[in-house]
Amino acid sequence: MGHMGAGVPPAPQPLPGVAHVVAIGSGKGGVGKTTVAVNLSVALARLGYKVGLIDADIYGPNVPTMLGATRQPNIVGENRIEPILAHGVKFISIGLISPGDKPLVMRGPMLHQIIRQFLQQVEWGELDFLIVDLPPGTGDVVISLVQTVPLTGAVVVSTGSNVALEDARKALEMFHQVKVEVLGMVENMSQMTLPSGEVIDVFGAGGTERTAAQFGLDFLGALELNPAIREGGDKGLPIALAGPDSKLSAEVYAVARRVADKAKEVASKSENVFEIS
Repeated sequence: MGHMGAGVPPAPQPLPGVAHVVAIGSGKGGVGKTTVAVNLSVALARLGYKVGLIDADIYGPNVPTMLGATRQPNIVGENRIEPILAHGVKFISIGLISPGDKPLVMRGPMLHQIIRQFLQQVEWGELDFLIVDLPPGTGDVVISLVQTVPLTGAVVVSTGSNVALEDARKALEMFHQVKVEVLGMVENMSQMTLPSGEVIDVFGAGGTERTAAQFGLDFLGALELNPAIREGGDKGLPIALAGPDSKLSAEVYAVARRVADKAKEVASKSENVFEIS
């Protein structure tokens, strides 16, 4: 009897003080998932929420560059990590601890340990939203995440192209398998408006919205392909800093509001189910 339950991982535990944990995934690299995660986090902070961001893309940690903060975090208390604060967002990334061009070579157990540390050993304090920028694919990091903390839900980012949507559908199925509710889908790099006013459909605008409808999911919005977005990310000045009234970032704020509303709705439903049971 003493051996019963041996080898069974502990149940995921809520993070004290953190109201909602939202994962941002894509299933595919190159669709601007981190750009969306960073601008979503900054927009939520500008809307008055307390926001944290975990850069869980261990092999390609770009969040420090996009937020313009690359110093190593401080260790406080009993071996606790103090997150970096940038543009109103608390964040942590392996890119802060192992900066530069040296690649990280590690297997699943090490990844699992890093994700647990980012969740449990960082002094997040009180947060309305903890955004988790996932790596491309459907592998170890997602499993570690759902085994460690209950997720409010996930947002899947894609372009409108059939190739990107093939992998986005894999991400949708992955979240279904690990019992994480998908809050909705975002189409990134949807269209490009030239200085002349002509609109170019670069990656198949509308494909993500159609896919969301096929899966019975909310479509959370479409973000333009705009050189200013790339420039902001390269300089550590996300376009969301322009505010909700800027033409450049207005749709980012619309997406942020929809994500916040949907996360609160999903959390409220799960609380009601818990109370009934």
